[in-house]
Amino acid sequence: MKRFVFSCLAAALSVVPLFGQLKAKAQNVPEIPYESVPNFLKLPPGLYLGEAVAVATNSKGRIFVFHRSGTNRLFEFDQDGKYVREIGEGNYGMEFAHSVRVDPQDNIWTVDEGTNIVIKFSPEGKVLMVLGRRPEAVAGAVASPSGPAPPAEKYILGRPTDIGWDQQGNIFISDGYTNHRVVKYDKNGRFVKDVGSSVPGSQPGQFSTPHGLQVDLQGNVYVADRGNARIQVFDNNLTLRAIYDHVGVAWTLCISPGPHQYLFNSNSNPNGNPPGSAEITGEIYKMELDGTVIGKFGRVGKEHGAFQVVHMMDCRNPDQFIVGEIESWRVQKLLLKPTAARAPGGR
Repeated sequence: MKRFVFSCLAAALSVVPLFGQLKAKAQNVPEIPYESVPNFLKLPPGLYLGEAVAVATNSKGRIFVFHRSGTNRLFEFDQDGKYVREIGEGNYGMEFAHSVRVDPQDNIWTVDEGTNIVIKFSPEGKVLMVLGRRPEAVAGAVASPSGPAPPAEKYILGRPTDIGWDQQGNIFISDGYTNHRVVKYDKNGRFVKDVGSSVPGSQPGQFSTPHGLQVDLQGNVYVADRGNARIQVFDNNLTLRAIYDHVGVAWTLCISPGPHQYLFNSNSNPNGNPPGSAEITGEIYKMELDGTVIGKFGRVGKEHGAFQVVHMMDCRNPDQFIVGEIESWRVQKLLLKPTAARAPGGR
């Protein structure tokens, strides 16, 4: 990790609208040419996608889409986009989908913001682990605290957003809209430690809506700190190592498998496209792990090949990108055509 950029964004945030509409600081970034595969996902008659907030692939090229519909649903497609099956239909832990990831053993993990639950499914669809607990309906509506927020608890999640693993199987969860922290569990789900707190903050090591998370092969943890318009990088013990605040709003992250790993960050346009947002958001940045910008691709738009709020992306093959969009209710497969040139002065 070469770059150490610690900067307080409080002044910038005072003029940033809700969810952090902010122009990226990186200059002279080369455009990466790409094309979108037409009609990539093929659903049976009468079956539709809702908000395609989460996409992931496994080692066999199977594609998983966790989406918000009349009921939140997890669909599996083959590598050509043909519908295969639904996983977890009617599951108690599916209320308001946020992320889906696939671990190195091809287990499928769903992160549900509405139930405060993370579920580990086997490749066959059997529930193997549950983290967090859903508030019981019999208790009625859960009131927001009127005073200081209570401390975050070890095993109670608060609108979690994403998940990742290191090479030893330790689990890292970004938690999320309520707790504003990152939690580390061991491979058996036992609490190890956390960073952040139950209240948002903008100082180094604090979060304001940690919205996405990835772990590299060395066990470093990259967090999309969306409310602060930055990426924070931690070592495996959740000690802060670096901050990247030059690629706009960090909606979601993806790290390619390697051996040479790339970091992708989505500077997505905000929901509803407030005035001026299309001119300063919408692109995805390709970076080295040290924060050096290599290139960017994408633009705001509803047409084929453009993006309408990219909420999650899969880069298992960094030149065959899959993105899930909220407002267009779709998943696109993108064929990138990167050049060998690096961005001069990418920072």
